[in-house]
Amino acid sequence: MTAAFLILFICSSCLFGCGKKKRVTKETEDTTYGIDVARYQGTIDWNEVAQSGVDFAMIRVGYRGQTDGIIKEDPNGRYNLQEATKAGIKIGAYFFSTAVSEEEAKEEAAWMGEILAKYPITYPVVYDCEGFRETSSRQYAMSKRERTDAALAFLAAIERLGYEGMFYASKGDMEFDNHWETSRIEDKYKIWVAQYPAEPHPQTEVSSYAQTHHMWQYSTTGSVPGISLPVDLNIAYFGYDGIEPAQDKTPPEEAEADIEAMMDFTPVSEEVTAKDETNLRDIPSQGDDSHVMCTLKNGEIVKRIAISSSGWSKVAYGENIYYAVSSYLTTDLSVKPAETEEDDGIQTKFSPVNESVTAKKLVNLRKLPSVEHEDATVIAQLKHGDIATRVGISDNGWSKLNYQGETCYAVSSYLEPLGQSTVAPSSEQTEDDASAAESSPIGEIQTQFEPIQDRVTAKVEVNLRSLPSVEDPRCVVVATLKNGEVVTRNGINRDVGWSRVEYYGQILYCVSNYLTAAE
Repeated sequence: MTAAFLILFICSSCLFGCGKKKRVTKETEDTTYGIDVARYQGTIDWNEVAQSGVDFAMIRVGYRGQTDGIIKEDPNGRYNLQEATKAGIKIGAYFFSTAVSEEEAKEEAAWMGEILAKYPITYPVVYDCEGFRETSSRQYAMSKRERTDAALAFLAAIERLGYEGMFYASKGDMEFDNHWETSRIEDKYKIWVAQYPAEPHPQTEVSSYAQTHHMWQYSTTGSVPGISLPVDLNIAYFGYDGIEPAQDKTPPEEAEADIEAMMDFTPVSEEVTAKDETNLRDIPSQGDDSHVMCTLKNGEIVKRIAISSSGWSKVAYGENIYYAVSSYLTTDLSVKPAETEEDDGIQTKFSPVNESVTAKKLVNLRKLPSVEHEDATVIAQLKHGDIATRVGISDNGWSKLNYQGETCYAVSSYLEPLGQSTVAPSSEQTEDDASAAESSPIGEIQTQFEPIQDRVTAKVEVNLRSLPSVEDPRCVVVATLKNGEVVTRNGINRDVGWSRVEYYGQILYCVSNYLTAAE
């Protein structure tokens, strides 16, 4: 063979065969069942997941910021890749992209390839792109063709690295080429469709998405042993005859679960003390997995080094880093402990005030600062125009009042200082009634909700109820949402302070003040 012919043979081989690395495993026609996870699922017990019968897991490894365009790792991405592998679960991966060009999409694929090389990636590597219709998204001005070009660039680059590419989007975005040129993508790559029927699988056997698809995400509120938070559930109409070996035989560094994965901490540097006293914990949680390391008392000063919208602060205490509930801390180092009400086990701390207030509309005055304690009976009602003296206010939404010679308690959001009326009075409207955009007619309760679509968690914890009421005898507490558990909020009434949320397939209600945005 001449040198010239050899060069021509090599170039021809590269042109027609070496663009994509050969896989070891073979695809089967089996139907397989899996989950997809990101930091929103917290720390997962992958051995329990494996024992539950899950066949595969699609793991978010990274994402590009919606506004800043910076590529970032999912805080638990490597940990999930590692632990799912140890548990014997076949794994795939996905990247949340906001690429504004083909070059950025290729950069994302290369970034993924560097991390994935040391893990046995058997299922596809997925391009996930959402939120581009939001005006705050860096992709807002892109055309459908430009976004599709970016997706195709990512998938082509991933396949050249030896992985199978797959594209993820919702049914509404893909069908009829609505927001993607789906017909261009499905000709070359597998499609993963998100479509959630009212009755999930197996009650609904197949997706109503009629176009070609290979995987179906049928629920976002699944429950799987080993995962304490809602998780997405999927069916894949394919499987593999084994586990694909890692491309790089060098073992990856051991990854630890990120205890801050469920919350974004913003760095600060300030001295704080306890308003009264507060527990300092080893992780930002009040659950069974959290341990109280010590107690910070009023007058003891520590440095707060970060704060999260989830309601937690990170503090430096001696040589250690601990976590405390932010509402129990203050930067006012001269503050004295607030008065504490400890009737019948209820411990609500009130800061002293002295002001005249009235009801925005109508509010119940209670014997205790609670809507659930059996002794928190309603002793009177304060109507708009009636005057009470507020003598204390708490961080958890209660006011302490003097009214007609009695000490009583009311929800602060239903009160207003005299002379600051913003709501037209109505003697017919109580804590459980309001008027807004969309009505939720449940029995006699007509709380109306304006549509909203966001993901929220509890600041600490909050009861989820069957009705938007704390007094209706038909209302029951169905579940308790804890900090770190993420649910979708689809309705809000800003007047009376109620939110409507989806929880494991149920529509439930909770007080909005106890919720915070989930990142």
